[in-house]
Amino acid sequence: MKHINTWDLPLRIFHWSLVALFTTAIITVKIGGNALEWHVISGLALLALLIFRVLWGFAGGTYAKFSNFIRGPRAIVGYLKGTGDKTIGHNPLGGWSVVAMLLLLLAQAITGLFANDDIFTEGPLYSLIDKDTSDYLTYLHTVNQYVLYGLIGLHIAAILYYRLFKHENLVKAMITGRKQVPQSLPDTHASQGGHVILGSVLLAASAGIVWFIATHWA
Repeated sequence: MKHINTWDLPLRIFHWSLVALFTTAIITVKIGGNALEWHVISGLALLALLIFRVLWGFAGGTYAKFSNFIRGPRAIVGYLKGTGDKTIGHNPLGGWSVVAMLLLLLAQAITGLFANDDIFTEGPLYSLIDKDTSDYLTYLHTVNQYVLYGLIGLHIAAILYYRLFKHENLVKAMITGRKQVPQSLPDTHASQGGHVILGSVLLAASAGIVWFIATHWA
């Protein structure tokens, strides 16, 4: 066995930043009160990260691109039967779980822009809609968190399954960027692209978009 570059640095920074910000958002909303200000801030930062990830799905390294891991039903069935092609990045089922996670997180961040807590905390775009609409979006924001908890639970379960039964350390791979593969696999399968400078530009642009939305559309 050998290790090859799989996850580019911008993708890894995105992943662990997402974990940190989502955890912060959960903790601050549970605390409530003045901590809700940090809940809003973490939500806006999450939205910037998610916009970046969408852009990186087209401009990132080999295994960060949507075209690499969004596969059709036949690939999913083949993977479940154990007859499909071996994958280096996300497997066909894992690829769609990534898409689901991104969509749910985007929904959470966007509904949060319009949400309110009926006391003193409001999303940055609360003033653009009426109270009833805001209350409905707040309801969706609340319900969606539990859907996210379930998907995150499945994600953690999959990581444990791979570690215990397939002896693959997915967490370590997402830290180092390198994944263990058969010795016979050509080095040409290593991730290409995913340049840090391009990632920094796209992240700055994503943050700028969120800043503009939060400060100019309200």
